[in-house]
Amino acid sequence: MHHYQDSSTIAGSPEEVFSYVDDDANFSSHMNKSSWMMGGGKMETRVDEGKGQKVGSHIQMSGEVFWVTVSLDEVITEHEPPLRKTWETVGTPKLIVIGDYQMGLEVKPEDANSNLTVSIDYSLPESRKTRWIGQLFGGMYAKWCVGQMVNGTKNYFLTKNVSK
Repeated sequence: MHHYQDSSTIAGSPEEVFSYVDDDANFSSHMNKSSWMMGGGKMETRVDEGKGQKVGSHIQMSGEVFWVTVSLDEVITEHEPPLRKTWETVGTPKLIVIGDYQMGLEVKPEDANSNLTVSIDYSLPESRKTRWIGQLFGGMYAKWCVGQMVNGTKNYFLTKNVSK
């Protein structure tokens, strides 16, 4: 398993920050937009009736990345508002640069703000066709993905607080 994490001070209370990151439409929005890291492609996200906000709830994503069809199914394994949440892939994800993974977030009070930490533990793809791609680009992708989550949250609260 490989590991990457990042953290930042967010200008909001733990309850506000957790509420924002607990909404998958906010937290994984970087996957739903075309970008160079997504090879010009993007993914569509579907949540079940639990909306990815309770233990056992599923979040599914599918789409195209570098003209290759990709898909995954995640399940929430820990949900303790406003402190932490973890989720992991179930089944066999069809991805290019990483394989199975577990992600988590932790929100801690920090003076009048919050400290948000997001982490990913991931394996390389199992397929021989893509394992070498994972060895080359898995770490870069993990850093980008986690960074998008942390920086997207930070920027949301910066913008929100400026417009008050």
